[in-house]
Amino acid sequence: MTGSVPVLITAFLASSVEAIEMVTIVVGVGATRGWRSTLLGAAAGFVVLAVVVAFFGLAVSAIPIGPLRLVIGALLLVFGLQWLRKGVVRVAARGFAGMQVEANQDTDVWTGRGVDWTAFVLSFKGVLLEGLEVAFIVVSVGATAGQLGVAVYGGAAALLVVGAVGAVLSRFVARIPRSFLQLVVGILLTTFGSFWATEGLGVSWPGGDVAILGLLAVYLLTAAINIAVERRGARQSRLTLNLSEVAR
Repeated sequence: MTGSVPVLITAFLASSVEAIEMVTIVVGVGATRGWRSTLLGAAAGFVVLAVVVAFFGLAVSAIPIGPLRLVIGALLLVFGLQWLRKGVVRVAARGFAGMQVEANQDTDVWTGRGVDWTAFVLSFKGVLLEGLEVAFIVVSVGATAGQLGVAVYGGAAALLVVGAVGAVLSRFVARIPRSFLQLVVGILLTTFGSFWATEGLGVSWPGGDVAILGLLAVYLLTAAINIAVERRGARQSRLTLNLSEVAR
């Protein structure tokens, strides 16, 4: 790469992949848990990221991303599996339609005072990890081509564009029934958590980031199977109860 345009495009596209993952987590957590603590966590993540980049500059590429991926991936996996389980149970009980729940009726929406630390931490970790990955991409592409400034513009543009799209879509996401949304967010957190934690252990996924789509398909299929099993069990329980009442 000798021209500035290839550097700009490469940094933009590569950073966009990480930015999409960042925005997916923030929007999903915000729509599920509430926006105040989620945005506070995202802001804190950006502040820490800015401090790290400002102090270390090019040395940011020397930060060991492996252990960081392992820790954050494991935590996202724990939260994701919990939400996935709750989403499966609720969707199995209520179905995919007609299950909109008011905020004060949803036990997963933060209604107390102060900060919802679950939303804060999830948003903070997603922004920090993906932000560091964007920084690595920008530094690697820019330093290799000798055009760090152009790469910075590409990375910043990716964050702004993807962030704007996420802000627009957040209004649509907020209209999605919370039980179904919890299932979706649980699947996404579990997918990203599995991917990052495994990479943190030093395992290279076939196809790189494309493997995320494979993991997503596996967890979608797993959720669908468990929903079907839950529904069958519920129908059998109702049938047994009805037969008992008839026998009386």
